[in-house]
Amino acid sequence: MIDLRALRDDPDAYRDSQRKRGASVEAVDALLSADADHRSALQSFESLRAEQKGLGKRIAGADADEKRVLLDRTKVLSDEVKAAELQVTASAAAFEAAGRAIPNLVAEGAPAGGEDDYVVLREVGERTAIEDPRDHLEIGTALGLLDTERGAKTSGARFYYLTGDGALLQLAMLNLAIQQAVETGFTPVIPPVLVRPEAMEGTGFLGEHADEIYYLERDEMYLVGTSEVPLAAYHAGENLGELEAPRRYAGWSSCFRREAGSYGKDTKGIIRVHQFDKVEMFSFCRPEDAAAEHEKLLSYEEMMLQKMELPYRVIDVAAGDLGTSASRKFDCEAWVPTQGRYRELTSTSNCTTFQARRLNVKYRDEQGKNAVAATLNGTLATTRWLVAILENHQRPDGSVAVPKALQPFLGKDVIEPK
Repeated sequence: MIDLRALRDDPDAYRDSQRKRGASVEAVDALLSADADHRSALQSFESLRAEQKGLGKRIAGADADEKRVLLDRTKVLSDEVKAAELQVTASAAAFEAAGRAIPNLVAEGAPAGGEDDYVVLREVGERTAIEDPRDHLEIGTALGLLDTERGAKTSGARFYYLTGDGALLQLAMLNLAIQQAVETGFTPVIPPVLVRPEAMEGTGFLGEHADEIYYLERDEMYLVGTSEVPLAAYHAGENLGELEAPRRYAGWSSCFRREAGSYGKDTKGIIRVHQFDKVEMFSFCRPEDAAAEHEKLLSYEEMMLQKMELPYRVIDVAAGDLGTSASRKFDCEAWVPTQGRYRELTSTSNCTTFQARRLNVKYRDEQGKNAVAATLNGTLATTRWLVAILENHQRPDGSVAVPKALQPFLGKDVIEPK
């Protein structure tokens, strides 16, 4: 939820933000109107309630004639108070709906536009040049690392088995991510992957991304598409104290996405699947420290990509592709030889106070007053990375070189045909 005080002080900033996203500018005016209506309804209700309480005191000391007039007014006032209370309830609902219709304020410096309007910040490493490269599915199937046919037989399209060295390769990668996270000040967490509606709503995933989420109607629970959700909700309703340094967590979880609207896209292999594993970084910090923390999360992602010995680029995602909660987002995209292009492997978002405001996560500022914390997230490793690892490290003889950083976990430097 956006900062209402900031909206009242500078509505044009939010109008500009909506324009950068390609979203409705009228939504800002609708929220301002709903806010004014709700405050007016509250003022009217409180005024009537004050009169009602005052009448009670006056009746006790009134003479017979005055008491009769006061009692008549009391009956009328009772109906007016009930009507005013209903108006408060209705205006509160309208205000709540209008508030949730506006995404986070886009950060200064984020590019305007849609999915294709990103800005490339840098390219790292030379693009892998392989004569007649094989794609990750062919490599993984031939080496016994990946089985999509049995995955589809068991669970349907976009499911798979990781087997043998394929399973070990993923475990090696995720273990390395956790090891790095601990070394850089993160507390490792294995969170629940089923969450209540308020956790999913609080992180902003029940708006434009609702179709992506698996919902268990019988239990009123959601399967998470990222451990960002349970990590954000971990401190819901809490005060984190002075928060002099960021509170950092690294969540290892399975993740589930319906991939709604992706029919026909990336149907081959494991680029776009319904279930995958991921290590996700999550930080709580003071709002003034959020931009610096965002850069740190990005640096940790790049550190992991370099350990995987992958050529990649970093992009500044355009406002229209940020998602509801993000104020700014950087993606790291690895080179995929068979596609001749970069594909997203990691993403890190600065959500400023948007999620914490919804989840009521606070801290004590320098004056000792309660203030809303900022939240940030970033992917440190996930199943999709296997695509880039297999394709970039393939050899002409059909084997795959194991990145040096993974060799101690995997116990070998080459995955060879059997």
